[in-house]
Amino acid sequence: MRLPFETDAGIGTRATLGVIVLQTDETLEPEFARMMALDGVALHHSRIPMVPEVRPDTLARMEADLPAAARLFPPALEFDVIGYGCTSAATVIGSEAVARAVRAVHPQARVTDPLAAIAAAGRALGVRRLGFLTPYVAEVSARMRDRLTEAGFEIAGFGSFEEGDDRVVARITEASIGAGARRIAAGAEAVVMSCTNLRTLRIIPDIEAATGRPAISSNQALAWHMLRLAGIDDRLPQFGRLFDRPLRGA
Repeated sequence: MRLPFETDAGIGTRATLGVIVLQTDETLEPEFARMMALDGVALHHSRIPMVPEVRPDTLARMEADLPAAARLFPPALEFDVIGYGCTSAATVIGSEAVARAVRAVHPQARVTDPLAAIAAAGRALGVRRLGFLTPYVAEVSARMRDRLTEAGFEIAGFGSFEEGDDRVVARITEASIGAGARRIAAGAEAVVMSCTNLRTLRIIPDIEAATGRPAISSNQALAWHMLRLAGIDDRLPQFGRLFDRPLRGA
């Protein structure tokens, strides 16, 4: 017996979002699941090949793979925003090149990445002096500091775990991340924790309470930026002061 049915507009009645996640990333999807749990917001994931070793040359390779990863999103959907979930690779490749690669497949979508999102978050919070924490090897961290400086920010404090294996980065404890963030907060107007594989979301409120400063992480900033670019202005202060702020400019 063939049953009758009706159709509707689907899940993304407010926004349809896509995020490209590294093959080695273990953290972005669980953290995004919490931040994107909004009625009418549909979030779709794709994966992109990445070896565990985080170096400039391995990061740069992903530029060629971005269009193929973007093609793996459901083809029937028109995406409002697509995010590329790698802070360090966005630094090496460049946000404009990331956007070009994704728009080659989804020309209608707005595109962002964690580096662009962190800069947008800093502007939305009205901060310039950043305490900056990374897990990266020195060369990758230095490039990111340069990019943030070029975007108009000042690095007031810096610390890194200097770990080159993404599998190890995913195992760095929240206690270690929180302690590091508190150490580099002095003299800063906000604390930035870079890397989508660092587990930061649960400790953002504790860091803000301990330091008296807003805390920005790669996943939090990327989720916030994607939602705001899609016109979703819901306030979600449980994920930090940033989620109380609208987008300042585009």
